[in-house]
Amino acid sequence: MRPFFKTWLTICLLMPLAAHATNREQRLPNVNGFTPKSHASAPSSKSKQSKVTTLSSKGNSKLVPPMASKESSNVLSRAVNVLGTPYRWGGSSPSKGFDCSGLVKYAFNDATFDLPRTSNAMASGHGEKVERKDLKPGDLIFFNIKSRQVNHVAIYLGNDRFIHAPRRGKSVSIDTLNKPYWQKHYVVAKRVLPKEPASKQLRVVQR
Repeated sequence: MRPFFKTWLTICLLMPLAAHATNREQRLPNVNGFTPKSHASAPSSKSKQSKVTTLSSKGNSKLVPPMASKESSNVLSRAVNVLGTPYRWGGSSPSKGFDCSGLVKYAFNDATFDLPRTSNAMASGHGEKVERKDLKPGDLIFFNIKSRQVNHVAIYLGNDRFIHAPRRGKSVSIDTLNKPYWQKHYVVAKRVLPKEPASKQLRVVQR
């Protein structure tokens, strides 16, 4: 066999092996055509898992800011000042009486807060949901009484107490969440924050 042919045959046999060895050391390019450095190690599954856990825990730990103490104090003061006012369906003033949502509207004062008129509307689309263990004075608590839907609302005072306009024949009064009756009919709690000033809303629109 001629030396030239022997050398050529050796090269042909060794080239696939060399290419295979080289490919094991190199990474294939990604879809954008960029090939990372060969010495860069891929992140371990543990580090990926820890990142996912951290992100999920951050997402689940969203805290609703409490109402400012001055605003909370004003709401509670307006509500407590009408203790004893008779219940009246559709009422929303001390002179005409209150139903449950009318009392809330009166206490929160539409000049500062923008609340719907009915308890069901308040529960459905207004404010931020808060857990019962995180209740603060001024939060709204909702109940379903003889209904599958929310049909009663009260204002949380603290220490498991709340103020509300109960029903026909009763007056604005203070009650407690510790009673089995209210625990049974408790649905959800919401924290209402003041509406933004008109000037601030105008600036946002102009942008």
